[in-house]
Amino acid sequence: MKPTLVVLAAGMGSRYGGLKQVDPVGPSGEAILDYSVFDAVRAGFGKVVFIIRRDFEAEFKEKVGKKYEGLVPVEYCYQDINDLPEPYKVPEGRTKPWGTAHATRAARTVVKEPFAVINADDFYGRDAFAKLAAYLASAQPMQFAMVGYKLELTLSENGSVARGICKVGADGRLESVTEMTKLVKAGDTAENREDPEAPVKVPLDARVSMNLWGFTPELFDELERRFPAWLAENGAKEKSEWYIPFVVDELIHEGKATCRVLPTDSSWFGVTYREDKPFVTAEIRKLVDAGEYPRSLLPA
Repeated sequence: MKPTLVVLAAGMGSRYGGLKQVDPVGPSGEAILDYSVFDAVRAGFGKVVFIIRRDFEAEFKEKVGKKYEGLVPVEYCYQDINDLPEPYKVPEGRTKPWGTAHATRAARTVVKEPFAVINADDFYGRDAFAKLAAYLASAQPMQFAMVGYKLELTLSENGSVARGICKVGADGRLESVTEMTKLVKAGDTAENREDPEAPVKVPLDARVSMNLWGFTPELFDELERRFPAWLAENGAKEKSEWYIPFVVDELIHEGKATCRVLPTDSSWFGVTYREDKPFVTAEIRKLVDAGEYPRSLLPA
């Protein structure tokens, strides 16, 4: 059974502005997302599921989903802030989505096979998808995987970034993920400046999670079991978000899952800030010129 690609595309990118998922960066007008789908299909993925929001459904289907007709089967699921287990309700005044674990949970009714989860606005590289597809082809229940990038290759020159810093065991398995939300390059190291008075140094070669995960469908059962407890503790907080690494970390420490770290030296880049776009466009052109991708990615 071919794995499925689940694309988290419900975010509008408040710091960047606009629907990043359709912004052209390739030489023939391709979006970053087009490269991910192209890489996934040639690696052996058999279906794409987009997690979107109802309020831009028509625009997304017209500008994004329509391009893949005839290339790969496509389905849509919807991240809805009101999609909560009983008896929980959205707190008055809350408009912020519930995070990447909640977005992934939205695919629970349509994904029954091993699957990858990616961000719509990140470029992951051919090698990353090939390694993850190979892993998922033989993954047993609750044997997960994560593609690990070098921190140095994921920093932005235009501001701080959030990254999941991974602790990897000698056996290549993920032991823990620590979310750091204010990472910047500082000379020959990186610093997490969440507390400006006490920045935390992080090696530039540390492996980080860029939200390229491989899961077996049993994850959905765990998400259903864990979401109520998370809501009980965090649901009333105005800006709380339920992240995929939090769930994976819990499952690892409870002995319910393993997670293999698949190291890659692929280039990662994303458009976190509007100022990032020229760099991304230039890097993709280099890959096209080197023959990694055709100049026109998708059929006209």
